[in-house]
Amino acid sequence: MDDWRYDRAGDLGLPTSKRFGSVQREGGLVSSTTRHLWWAAASVYATVWHRLTVVDRSFLPREGPFVMVANHCSHLDTLAMAAALPMGLREHAFPIAAGDTFFQTTLRRSFSALMLNALPMWRRGCGRHAVETLRRRLTEEGCVFVLFPEGTRSRDGRLGPFKPGLGMLVAGTSVPVVPCHLTGAFEALPPGRTWPRPASITLRIGASQTFPDTDNARSGWDHVAGVVRERVVNLAGAD
Repeated sequence: MDDWRYDRAGDLGLPTSKRFGSVQREGGLVSSTTRHLWWAAASVYATVWHRLTVVDRSFLPREGPFVMVANHCSHLDTLAMAAALPMGLREHAFPIAAGDTFFQTTLRRSFSALMLNALPMWRRGCGRHAVETLRRRLTEEGCVFVLFPEGTRSRDGRLGPFKPGLGMLVAGTSVPVVPCHLTGAFEALPPGRTWPRPASITLRIGASQTFPDTDNARSGWDHVAGVVRERVVNLAGAD
């Protein structure tokens, strides 16, 4: 009994409208059940309609925390990344989504929170407090973050520069970063298209890397972004 401890939920006391859009949001029985059903259906869809192939799944750590990072050119990217995770890790997986896209309206905010389990990162005005909360959750709670460091979907299918947000989350920590590359998602559902084509999607996973000796400062954040981007580029060349 000496080891027993009660921790206050980070979103305790927040109204539902704000809790869904909070980086401190914690799940419950209803949201967990809903999410498991959604991801099961989404995995079947990806496998059947897009013939999703996952290459080198063995590079995924067996438990969190870790961050999955990939190129971003389609709304199908998150679905493909989450489908690669074993069922036991999906409950702890949080896609980091653009707040100004996925959390602006009540409907989008509810879907992103209940179905995707997404946490918001605002592309403008994202306070340091929010980033520090995400970093703390990652290092202390064994979370799995799904992150697209370009910050937005590619409009031509080519890989853009990586923003420093990834470095702000992992620089100076032992949290593994798992580089990934998606092929076919742009052809299936590029920006501007409403309904996906039945194009094949391949997710290639690379060996993880940690940055414990990297300064948690702007130079370190840029270093992390540059190194991980190069790893994603190398995976693209392997396709």
